[in-house]
Amino acid sequence: QVQLVESGGGLVQAGGSLRLSCTASGRTFSNYAMGWFRQAPGKEREFVAAISRSGGTTYYTNSVKGRFTISRDNAKNTVYLQMNSLKPEDTAVYYCAAVRGLITTTPDKYDYWGQGTQVTVSS
Repeated sequence: QVQLVESGGGLVQAGGSLRLSCTASGRTFSNYAMGWFRQAPGKEREFVAAISRSGGTTYYTNSVKGRFTISRDNAKNTVYLQMNSLKPEDTAVYYCAAVRGLITTTPDKYDYWGQGTQVTVSS
């Protein structure tokens, strides 16, 4: 079992920045690829970013490329999502997730999920 706890969400003006953190406990963190997903009101959960077990491979959805950066610190059992140049359309609940093994963008393949953290971007 892996427990995931997100933090760092909040209210920010358009053009601002936030850094989300997700700390894992329970199993060997470095055995898991990690992902960030988001869900806006009335919309389905969507993929945002993912990072491989070593951190050497990353994937991003097109709408955040060049603005968001995913990273991880295996010594701290933590994955981060640095979000710059935020837009109102980035407003959503952001979830981190863990999948044992290979990096993937498919939410159904993830084994564990955090409780989510709200990000609100005002115009």
